[in-house]
Parts: sequence; C-alpha cells; structure tokens
Amino acid sequence: MLNWHPDPFVIRFVKLLTKFTGHPRRSAPSLLPRITLSTSTRKTSVMNRSITRIGFTLIELLVVIAIIAVLIGILLPALGHARATGRQVVCGTNLRSISQTVAQYVNDNDMYPMSYVYGNDQNTGIWTVQDQRDGNPMPANGYIHWSFALYADIKDGTGIPEGLFTCPGVTSGGAPRTNPGSNFDDWEPGQLNDVGAPAPAPLPQDRQAKRIAYTGNAALFPRNKLNSTTPRGNQFVRSGMVDQSRMGPTKTILATEFYDDKNAWQSLTTSSNGRIKSHRSLDPFLGIARGVDIYNEPNDDSMAHFVYPRKSDISRFNRVSSHPIVDTRSRLNAVGRHHLNHAANFAFVDGHVQTTTVLETVRLRLWGDRYFSLTGNNTVNVKANSF
Repeated sequence: MLNWHPDPFVIRFVKLLTKFTGHPRRSAPSLLPRITLSTSTRKTSVMNRSITRIGFTLIELLVVIAIIAVLIGILLPALGHARATGRQVVCGTNLRSISQTVAQYVNDNDMYPMSYVYGNDQNTGIWTVQDQRDGNPMPANGYIHWSFALYADIKDGTGIPEGLFTCPGVTSGGAPRTNPGSNFDDWEPGQLNDVGAPAPAPLPQDRQAKRIAYTGNAALFPRNKLNSTTPRGNQFVRSGMVDQSRMGPTKTILATEFYDDKNAWQSLTTSSNGRIKSHRSLDPFLGIARGVDIYNEPNDDSMAHFVYPRKSDISRFNRVSSHPIVDTRSRLNAVGRHHLNHAANFAFVDGHVQTTTVLETVRLRLWGDRYFSLTGNNTVNVKANSF
C-alpha cells in the first residue's frame, strides 16, 4: 500500500477532534485509513481523468469549425486578389515588351507598323501598296498583322517570342487569328474564317500571333485603306508626327488589351456570324458628322472634325454590347475590363504601361490629339465632350 501524508492542518484538526471526543491519542495518519490509495486505483483514476481531458464537447467542436470558416472567408478573397494581381502584372509586362519592340520597329523604319495589310502571297510578309484598297483582291492570302512584324525575325534575334502576345487573364490567352489556318486548336468554337469557312480550313491563314490579347491605337496603327475611294483613307504614320504633337509620346496610348466576353471571343465578331476580327486596331475618336464612320467624315481644313467619345458612349463593365468591336457609340468599348476594378493595361508611345479603366483614359484624353493615320485634316478637338 502507498501511504498518503495529509496536510499539517488536517493533522491538527484530527488531534483536536480526539481531545474533545475522548478517543485515545493516535498518530494522524492512522486515523485516515480511507484516504490511503492503492497504486492500481491511483493509476485508474489518472487514466480516467486523462481520457476525459482528451475529448471535445459538441460546443467546442462547433467553435473550432466556426473559426476555420472565418479564416477561410478571410484568406480566400486575399488569395484570389493575389492571383488577379499576378495575372495583371504578367499581362502588363508582356505589353511593355511589345511596346518596346514597336519602338525599335519605329526607330528602324521611321513609321509605325500597319494594323494589317493584304498579303502578296500565302506565306511571307510581302505586300504591295497598290493592293491595299477597300476590298481584298486575293482573299486566300489572308492578312499580315502588325504582330508579325515584331516576332517574324525572332530567328535573327531581333523579334520577341510569339507567346508574349498572350495574357493569362483572358480566354485561351488571347483571341484567335481572323483566319486561323489548318490547326484546329487555333480556332474558337463556332468560329468561321473571313471567307465563311469553319475549322480547320487551311486557307486563308493570317501571318499573326496565334493568340492575340492586345490591340493597337488605330490613330497610330493604320488600317490598309491606302487606296480608298472614300473621302478619307489611311496613310503611314511617321515617328515625328507623334513626337511633335501636343500630347507627345508620354500622353499618347500605343496599345491596350481586347475585351474578353468569356464567350469564345464573340466580343470581336461583327455580328452573330462567328467571324472574329482580331486583326483590327481600335478607333479612339468619333467624326463630328459621321460618328464611327470615320472614312466618310468630311475632309476640309475649316475645323477639327474629330472628338473623343462622350462619357455616356463608354459602356459600364456589365453593360458592354455583344459586339463592341463594331459598337456604333465608340469602338473603345472593345477595350478590356478583365483586371481588378474592371481595368486594363495601356502601353504608351514612350514605353511605360499604366493600369486604369478605358473611361479614365477618355476623361484624361490619353489617346492623342490627332488622328495620325487618316488623310486630310485629322485634328482632334480634345475639349469637346469633356467630363
């Protein structure tokens, strides 16, 4: 047996009790036989207490679950925000590389690349000025896109990788070519090429990045209407035109991101016919007389014929039309809204990239003060429609 030694206070209490009851005086421990514990009994008691401590009550379990739920609610939005920020940074970095390569192209050629031209054949980047008219004289040759001028010389070390034209924040990294070619994976579901053929029609096949998330400022990247029969046509944009303008390179947007509707790039179709127009740059200005029909805007020197869109012309992020690339209010509705706060990345002529909303770029008049790529008086009245 294992004897337990009581507290001195207990011993004094027992002595007093013995004195008043007349019991013969005994040693304190002998008066307390019932508090003597066996080793086995003590072990069993400790074990029972240990088992009781290990268990959880229902309330304790619910509290733990509630705490975990709160932590998840706090952490998941933060993780989602971090991922969105990461995608935004990657897209902006790619766009900066593109703008720097455009700057190199302009330095080498003293002009900005054409938005697109009709090819002279089906494979190379050769084209002729006389073939650039209102309609394609050789539809089977497809388009030569401005991206081709930037990555075509990659073998010589003077271009950029084709993958830099993609953005992880949009469907498939970017829109498909208008004429994707023979590889089925380069098409979107339901897409038709420019001659109305479905996947995987081998011809025409555009000389363009397979996936393109970015589009140019059409005031700098001319379309191919160099021999147009309309009152206005396109012209080459020399580097000095922008450098000597009032806005200058630091306040003139060069390129931005396409709007992705998350519906197989239907946002870049002109109608429900499935023909995606990813080869086009975006017109930032409106004609005073003809609106988005800029080629039929009267051509005279008496006044500025172009203006920025009104605030009401720019759609809110949740009210973009089904085909914003042909929106009759403003083609700028085809600018992306897929980053945080419904913003997009914008590269400027001087090479810096800014993340903001398309509405803010219009408010601050960041698309330039001239429609450089159009013939005739191409001055923009930057004070009109201000807000």
